Amino acid sequence: MGCGKKHDTGNCVCDILREILDAQEDVVTMECETSCEQSINDLLGEMAPTGKDTVPVLLYCKGNCKPFKGFGAPRGDVGDVMGSFYFRVKDVDKDCCATLELLRDEGDNNDNPDNPVEQKTGNLRTTGICITVDLDCFCHVTCLPAIDAFS
Repeated sequence: MGCGKKHDTGNCVCDILREILDAQEDVVTMECETSCEQSINDLLGEMAPTGKDTVPVLLYCKGNCKPFKGFGAPRGDVGDVMGSFYFRVKDVDKDCCATLELLRDEGDNNDNPDNPVEQKTGNLRTTGICITVDLDCFCHVTCLPAIDAFS
């Protein structure tokens, strides 16, 4: 799998996230079993509509290659800060800055998991909590199978 079919910024992570964003926008306004390319194809429902709207992604920081965890709090409840390793791409600008929304399983009571395996993923949903990241800080992206994150 290449870094991206439609975009060529010279930043592989940026190109993939832009491609995911394009696919998600098509759904919401329109070889491997698990890969970014397969997740995008599943999201677009090449054969039939799938009802899926999100490709959850994990990002890995340059240098230490550790999974990135974002933090935020729901609007109106700054006392309820939570972390997540899983994100929905909301936007990627021309400078490869991305707006990512934290995805969380509503049944997960662990607000600060130590690693992605500790975070529940069986029912990932949007949180409304968004962060902005510089995609030049990442060296790797992992895509989970496409899901319906708005139900």
